[in-house]
Amino acid sequence: MTTRPAHTPLAASAVVLAAAALVSAAPASATADRPAPRAAGRAAATVDAAVGGPLRWGDCPASVKPADGQRCATLSVPLDHADPTGPRVGLAVSRLAGTRPEERRGTLLVIPGGPGGSGVQRLAQKGAALAEETGGAYDLVAFDPRGVGGSAKARCGLADEDRWMVTLRSWPAADGTIGATAERARRIADACARNGGPVLRSLTTANQVRDVELLRRALGEEKLSAWATSYGTYVAARYAQEHPERTDRWVLDSSADPDPRRVAYGWLADMAKGAEDRFPDFAAWASHPDRAAGGARLADTPEGVRALVLELAARLDREPRATGAAGAPLTGAAFRQALQSALYSDAAFPGFARLVGQVLDPEGVPVLPPELAGPMPDEAAAITVGVICNDVDWPRSVPAYARAVAADRVRHPLTGGMPVNTTPCAFWKGGAVEKPVRLTDDGPSNILMIQNLRDPSTPHSSGLRMREALGDRARLVSVDRGGHGVYLTAAGGAGNACGDRAVTRFLLTGTRPATDIRC
Repeated sequence: MTTRPAHTPLAASAVVLAAAALVSAAPASATADRPAPRAAGRAAATVDAAVGGPLRWGDCPASVKPADGQRCATLSVPLDHADPTGPRVGLAVSRLAGTRPEERRGTLLVIPGGPGGSGVQRLAQKGAALAEETGGAYDLVAFDPRGVGGSAKARCGLADEDRWMVTLRSWPAADGTIGATAERARRIADACARNGGPVLRSLTTANQVRDVELLRRALGEEKLSAWATSYGTYVAARYAQEHPERTDRWVLDSSADPDPRRVAYGWLADMAKGAEDRFPDFAAWASHPDRAAGGARLADTPEGVRALVLELAARLDREPRATGAAGAPLTGAAFRQALQSALYSDAAFPGFARLVGQVLDPEGVPVLPPELAGPMPDEAAAITVGVICNDVDWPRSVPAYARAVAADRVRHPLTGGMPVNTTPCAFWKGGAVEKPVRLTDDGPSNILMIQNLRDPSTPHSSGLRMREALGDRARLVSVDRGGHGVYLTAAGGAGNACGDRAVTRFLLTGTRPATDIRC
């Protein structure tokens, strides 16, 4: 359920590894800036020991590449919410003030995916389009969760070789065995236990929900609206369950299964089906006659494209290829990971087709996608594993993982058993910080879900389980497209005007479809 590493909008999302594109912004400037005018009846800011003080808006760090008018601040929150007067950590917060105060709807919170996605960066990327789509009627606000971007970070002290995407993601060995990945997973878990400290243990969905509530109070809003993407939909759904009276118009974009028995572990496992759902889109694209002129036509038929991709993955399992990145060969696992990342957006199809062409050329030097060409920062690795391991107790039996990998490699060869393989969570010290909760249909009917039918990270079938859990609280817009993330993604090739209209109408008028619909 992570967002694709190259466009941290589930990826970040992807569940494990959206963090590869984290911004490393410094805490925002504390230069005072008068808040946007408050509409009549808007609650005064509640500043108490838990909130830690008013937000002071100033310039955003240059590393954020802020949108015009985007301002930043730091929200102080308790490291441990059970001890509001104890140690505190800072969270980077950002805002684009609405341009129509006379028609102000309130604050729309942009909740990123991941775990590991930066809300501040997402607002920089999507804020202008979102403001235009909603006519300037909202103050747009986002934040970097603990461990991300300009917020307080944790470190696990991992060795370089344990911080590559193809090692943090537990790709089995070329022959399907998992002994080496289990050993690495145990090593990562041990390092995080030694070096992560209380900040690492504070990286949980429950704390993110608590931090959202403190942000609402610091903003002085009686209610929030929200647009949550990928993993962020789980955060948003948890907030809506715990604070139903504080939710206004709630949009869940690309949801996964919220069943507490499948949180995190099930999200990763579902990516195998997601890749199978989505690959036909790439295969149709790469076999279309129009691709011939650009050298991207890989076969005459979609079936031929699939056969070629699987054959090349098996060939690279046997004989990895040197690449233009020092110390980073193109293995079968790296090739499959490049494919999995490319499935997040139609815009990434040409890049993967080029990689296939480079592998087919005996004299070619494959060029790895940036996220595969080097280790990620230690802080990014920590958030990648921290939330999913702290949120829920994962299965512990290595033999059971081995059996699952063997079966999944046959059932879903495109992902080679990775989604069901052992991870550091199988060896996590102390287990889950808190028990996961079951979402219910209790609360106002003010949630609109939107989901692609062919999503490589949060399959439509997983979104249906979120829809079932929310009952009459929600309506679902199913979009006949592929890719991860739906609303305002037209530029990335996965957009849909019908779906965009449904979300925008809801945000502006509160009107949802009377029943679930398909676009």
